[in-house]
Amino acid sequence: VRFVESGGGLVQPGGSLRLTCVVPSHVSSLYSMGWYRQAPGKERELVAGINLHGTTSSPDSVKGRFTISRDEAKNTLYLQMNNLNPDDTAVYFCNFDPAMRSYWGQGTQVTVFS
Repeated sequence: VRFVESGGGLVQPGGSLRLTCVVPSHVSSLYSMGWYRQAPGKERELVAGINLHGTTSSPDSVKGRFTISRDEAKNTLYLQMNNLNPDDTAVYFCNFDPAMRSYWGQGTQVTVFS
């Protein structure tokens, strides 16, 4: 079973997007979750994490701009991205934190262009 991400698109610098990830119901409340991204020619990186207590974390590159949240009743993980810039252009994925290889989905493309 793989995660299904959606909500990506084209946006101008300074714009916002909200990504959504459907989490398999049998695991949605069992593990810490994260949003990851992979830009062309770069390694996949974790951009936001949330644990079972709702505590969130993120790297300095997105801190204050990206917000991760989870709705266990809907088996859904969200990533609110504000004040986007061209460096945020990437394919975004959700997975457990730490990630489990067999759960990688197709991701959703986010492109920030001037």
